[in-house]
Order: sequence, then C-alpha cells, then structure tokens
Amino acid sequence: MNRQQGIAACLVVAALLVAVRTPGVRPSRRLRGLGDRARSAEDRRPRWWPDRVRLGAGLAGVAVAVLLGGAPGCLAGVVAALVADRLLRRIESPAARDRRLREAADLPLAADLLAAALRAGAPVDRSVLAVADALGGPLADRLHRVGRTLLLGGQPDEAWSHLGAVAGADRLVTAALRTSRSGAALAGALTRVADDLRADRSTAAEAAARRAGVLIVLPLGLCFLPAFILAGLVPVIVAVLGDVL
Repeated sequence: MNRQQGIAACLVVAALLVAVRTPGVRPSRRLRGLGDRARSAEDRRPRWWPDRVRLGAGLAGVAVAVLLGGAPGCLAGVVAALVADRLLRRIESPAARDRRLREAADLPLAADLLAAALRAGAPVDRSVLAVADALGGPLADRLHRVGRTLLLGGQPDEAWSHLGAVAGADRLVTAALRTSRSGAALAGALTRVADDLRADRSTAAEAAARRAGVLIVLPLGLCFLPAFILAGLVPVIVAVLGDVL
C-alpha cells in the first residue's frame, strides 16, 4: 500500500467513525412547562446527526479524490460524496431508533393506564393527559399532543393522528376513532389492544431468539462440513480410487 492509498484508507475509516459513532448524551430533566409538554418527539431529534452525515460523506469524497488523483479523482470524489450522503441519510440515527423502541415498548402500558382512567370515570382528554403525566418518555410527548387537541375541541381524527408514527399504535387509534363515532366504551377496547400488543411483542421476541439460534449454529456448520468432508469422505474416496486404478 503506497502513501496515497494509506491516506485514502484513513479518510474512509474517519468517515465511518464520524457517521456511525454516537456521542454520549446526558439525560435531560423532564420539563414541566405547558409549552414543553406540547413538543413532539420529532422536535427533539438530535441536531448533530445531519452534521455528522455531511461530514462523513465529505470525508468519503475526499478519500476517493485522494485515491484516484487529478481531475477524474475530484469528479469521482464529488459523486462519491453525494452518494455517501444519500446512503448515510437512510441510516436511522441512534437517538431516533431508541425513541422508536421506547415508544413501542411503552404503548401497551399506556393503553392499560388509559383504560383504567376511563373506567374511573374521567373523560378521554383528561385521561390521556393524566396517562402522559404518569408515563413520561417520548410516548408521553405524543399523548400530550393528543390530549391537548381533544381538550381544545379538536376532531378525534386530528388528535389521534399524533400517534400514527408509533409502531403498533394503529390498533389503538382505530379503537379510539371507532368508539368516538359509535359512542361505545373505549376502556374494553384498549384492554384488548394492550393484550394484543404484548402478545405480538412476545411472538417477535421468540422469533428473534430462534433466528439467533440459527445464526449461532451457522458458523459451526460452515466449519464442520468442510472438516467432515476432508477428514471423512476424502480419504475414503482416495482409497477407493487407489484400489480401482
């Protein structure tokens, strides 16, 4: 490897470290103000992530330009930077992934708490706000928006649409909209939704465990089969061919 290739390799490694590495973030205090409660989870996404992506794509483009050199290298570096920027933007940021997983994990509990509040006689808007206060986390931000919209007289479709991005929330939203039109009790539907969500999570966990078992055994099989062929079948085939020939 010459010096030019070494520089390009270092730039590629630096681009990967810049784009993938997540800086440590200390947990922020839970804000109690009304305006802070109304903020959605998207409004608090990490602002450093686009800068990291652009910097990583730029380093990748410089690496290509250094490796090829000259005017063709500069042109290829620009193209590589644009392609790398587009590909890196498709990667979900660690903070967004953590928020998405926390929202999905808290959804069954939120449905149970909301059902309990409704059974206690509280209206839907107050129940949603109470559950958001008790729950905390990124899902609480969305529930605050739902409750505030209902409290201010917004339509149920508009209010419950704030949960549309949460995985599995479509069942809860469908149940809430159906009961708002028919006048049926929402508590029983929420209990069934919570049970279904927990069952789905259990099924997904079992499927992931099975896949992990297969992936763990796969390297062993890849090592065992060639050894079995070389140590068991090849000597037999060589001995038979030696007797025949």
